[in-house]
Amino acid sequence: MRTQRQLVDFSLQKRAVLRDVHNGKIGTLEVCDASPYLKSAARFHGEPTEERCPICRRENLTLVHYIYGDELKQTAGQARKLAELPVLAMTLREFQVFVVEVCQSCAWNHLTQQYLLGRDALTADELDRVEAVAASSAAGRHREIGSSSHSWDGRN
Repeated sequence: MRTQRQLVDFSLQKRAVLRDVHNGKIGTLEVCDASPYLKSAARFHGEPTEERCPICRRENLTLVHYIYGDELKQTAGQARKLAELPVLAMTLREFQVFVVEVCQSCAWNHLTQQYLLGRDALTADELDRVEAVAASSAAGRHREIGSSSHSWDGRN
């Protein structure tokens, strides 16, 4: 994604936690504690992966993308599908994305990434292009609506 920046990867922390689980320093109940809300978000908004759960190895992990930002107002903290993020990145100045991997079988969950998205990362030329495309698509929708309503009036 073009506007992605300030990426924080938590893979080293994940390896340390998994090492402690496999060495017996941490019990699986301490790391397999996904809330029902997180498991539900994984089911309805998550992106399936090809990676097996590192704890139970029964099921593939699911990635859940949570978004936070001042411009989001009441929708801050919601899980969103990955396909929705580029659209939001072109409409909002800046918001944070937290990516959590979840096993729906054993409830393993771990924050894997955090990054910023939004128009603030675009140069002035790129921003002008994005706004021009948005304006032309809005005009196209207006013409479609206008022509369809006009033909509908002609039938009455």
